Amino acid sequence: MSDIFEQDINRDSEDLADLEDDTLDDTDNEEYIFPKNLYKLKLEYSSEGIYATVPSSLKIKTGDHVIIPTRYGNDLALNLGKAEVPTGIKPSDVVEVIRIADNKDLTHAEELAKKEKEAFKTFKEKVEAHKLDMKLISVHFLVGEQKVLFFFSSDNRVDFRELVKDLVSVFKMRIELRQIGVRDESRITGGLGVCGRPFCCHSVNDKLPSVSIRMAKDQNLSLNSMKISGQCGRLLCCLSYEHNWYEEARKKLPSEGVRIYYDDTNFRVTEVNPISSMVKITGEDGRILEINAHRFSRDGNKWKIN
Repeated sequence: MSDIFEQDINRDSEDLADLEDDTLDDTDNEEYIFPKNLYKLKLEYSSEGIYATVPSSLKIKTGDHVIIPTRYGNDLALNLGKAEVPTGIKPSDVVEVIRIADNKDLTHAEELAKKEKEAFKTFKEKVEAHKLDMKLISVHFLVGEQKVLFFFSSDNRVDFRELVKDLVSVFKMRIELRQIGVRDESRITGGLGVCGRPFCCHSVNDKLPSVSIRMAKDQNLSLNSMKISGQCGRLLCCLSYEHNWYEEARKKLPSEGVRIYYDDTNFRVTEVNPISSMVKITGEDGRILEINAHRFSRDGNKWKIN
């Protein structure tokens, strides 16, 4: 499985580029033919989506809970249904369902959920005792094996070796601490975005393409960091949704700065609005005109207005 958590995050600079994601390889393997019986699953504790195949001996329905292998160990996942068009994944991301969860597994999961609340308190007490700079995000006990995960954030790298020894003595099982980034924290905890709807990373898809400042520029958005960044302090996930549409639309329109001779005057394109299909041009004589995009055509390397 791919590791979707952010690594080595540096946010010391106030430069807009610091709002961007690190470069990720989010392309599909075009030559690989994904299995027909491919299902989309969800790890409910982290809102992480996983694609999985199912052995021919098993029949699963939407809403069923299953046991699958994860990068942390065998765990419980919710079946969201068949994946007709898998996106943003590689063949190595696909796992195979081990078995359908039975009542014993579901009861065990409920018991572990109660233990997680107590483990949360214990962890915070131990962190305070060791005087570590760590913010605990969530705790999760694996259903399929004896292991507990602690997800935390910190502005710096943390030496938590002594903390782990202390936690092992309390929980008597394998302990794993994972330092995660701000976008991952938002995906796990959830919340409402500036649009008033749940975070995209928490409710829509956890494998969004990388988001860049270029996307905001192409959509004529203000480059004010407060307006184009989410609650996590990174660029809004939704900037990536319509990016392809803007790219295609702009190919049919002149770019800002292009000079056009029209009505016996030299004009310069000062604003392009793909949504309204209007182009604003400013002439040397002081005139400012707004013209519908369908009147523009390209003659070789030059644009003209019909």
